[in-house]
Amino acid sequence: MPKLPVVSGAEAVRALERLGFAVARQRGSHIVLRRGSSGCVVPNHRERKTGMLSGILKQAGVSADEFMEALARSLLRPMNHDSALVNSP
Repeated sequence: MPKLPVVSGAEAVRALERLGFAVARQRGSHIVLRRGSSGCVVPNHRERKTGMLSGILKQAGVSADEFMEALARSLLRPMNHDSALVNSP
Protein backbone atom coordinates (compact mmCIF):
# COMPACT_ATOMS: atom_id res chain seq x y z
CA MET A 1 0.00 0.00 0.00
CA PRO A 2 1.52 3.34 -1.00
CA LYS A 3 1.99 6.11 1.50
CA LEU A 4 -0.94 8.50 1.17
CA PRO A 5 -0.13 12.17 0.58
CA VAL A 6 -1.57 15.17 2.38
CA VAL A 7 -4.16 16.59 -0.03
CA SER A 8 -6.79 19.31 0.09
CA GLY A 9 -10.50 18.59 -0.06
CA ALA A 10 -10.71 19.92 -3.61
CA GLU A 11 -7.85 17.65 -4.74
CA ALA A 12 -9.50 14.63 -3.13
CA VAL A 13 -12.84 15.44 -4.78
CA ARG A 14 -11.19 15.84 -8.22
CA ALA A 15 -9.43 12.48 -7.86
CA LEU A 16 -12.66 10.76 -6.77
CA GLU A 17 -14.49 12.32 -9.72
CA ARG A 18 -11.86 10.74 -11.98
CA LEU A 19 -12.88 7.41 -10.44
CA GLY A 20 -16.53 7.91 -11.38
CA PHE A 21 -17.87 9.64 -8.27
CA ALA A 22 -20.16 12.65 -8.64
CA VAL A 23 -20.94 15.39 -6.15
CA ALA A 24 -24.40 14.64 -4.79
CA ARG A 25 -24.64 17.60 -2.44
CA GLN A 26 -22.70 19.90 -0.16
CA ARG A 27 -23.61 21.31 3.20
CA GLY A 28 -21.15 23.72 4.69
CA SER A 29 -17.68 22.31 4.26
CA HIS A 30 -18.74 18.68 3.75
CA ILE A 31 -19.09 17.35 0.20
CA VAL A 32 -21.07 14.14 -0.35
CA LEU A 33 -20.00 12.11 -3.37
CA ARG A 34 -21.85 9.13 -4.88
CA ARG A 35 -20.99 6.35 -7.31
CA GLY A 36 -23.85 3.92 -7.69
CA SER A 37 -24.83 2.73 -4.24
CA SER A 38 -21.53 3.67 -2.62
CA GLY A 39 -20.61 7.10 -1.40
CA CYS A 40 -18.36 9.09 0.86
CA VAL A 41 -18.11 12.43 2.63
CA VAL A 42 -15.09 14.66 2.00
CA PRO A 43 -14.47 17.61 4.33
CA ASN A 44 -13.53 20.55 2.12
CA HIS A 45 -10.57 21.82 4.12
CA ARG A 46 -7.18 22.99 2.89
CA GLU A 47 -5.31 19.88 3.99
CA ARG A 48 -6.27 16.67 5.70
CA LYS A 49 -4.04 14.16 7.39
CA THR A 50 -3.48 10.74 5.86
CA GLY A 51 -5.65 9.07 8.51
CA MET A 52 -8.66 11.11 7.36
CA LEU A 53 -7.92 10.30 3.72
CA SER A 54 -7.60 6.62 4.57
CA GLY A 55 -11.06 6.71 6.16
CA ILE A 56 -12.53 8.49 3.12
CA LEU A 57 -11.09 5.85 0.78
CA LYS A 58 -12.40 3.02 2.95
CA GLN A 59 -15.85 4.63 3.01
CA ALA A 60 -15.74 5.00 -0.79
CA GLY A 61 -14.48 1.47 -1.39
CA VAL A 62 -11.42 2.75 -3.28
CA SER A 63 -7.91 1.34 -2.87
CA ALA A 64 -4.97 3.61 -2.14
CA ASP A 65 -3.38 2.60 -5.47
CA GLU A 66 -6.51 3.57 -7.42
CA PHE A 67 -6.70 6.89 -5.61
CA MET A 68 -3.01 7.69 -6.17
CA GLU A 69 -3.35 7.04 -9.93
CA ALA A 70 -6.49 9.19 -10.15
CA LEU A 71 -4.84 11.93 -8.09
CA ALA A 72 -1.83 11.98 -10.42
CA ARG A 73 -4.13 12.20 -13.47
CA SER A 74 -6.25 14.95 -11.92
CA LEU A 75 -3.20 17.03 -10.99
CA LEU A 76 -1.72 16.69 -14.49
CA ARG A 77 -4.97 17.34 -16.37
CA PRO A 78 -7.80 18.81 -14.29
CA MET A 79 -11.28 17.86 -15.47
CA ASN A 80 -13.06 20.59 -17.41
CA HIS A 81 -16.72 20.43 -16.39
CA ASP A 82 -17.64 23.01 -19.03
CA SER A 83 -16.12 21.13 -21.99
CA ALA A 84 -19.58 20.19 -23.31
CA LEU A 85 -20.56 23.85 -23.32
CA VAL A 86 -17.37 24.95 -25.03
CA ASN A 87 -17.57 22.31 -27.77
CA SER A 88 -21.28 22.66 -28.52
CA PRO A 89 -22.26 24.40 -31.79
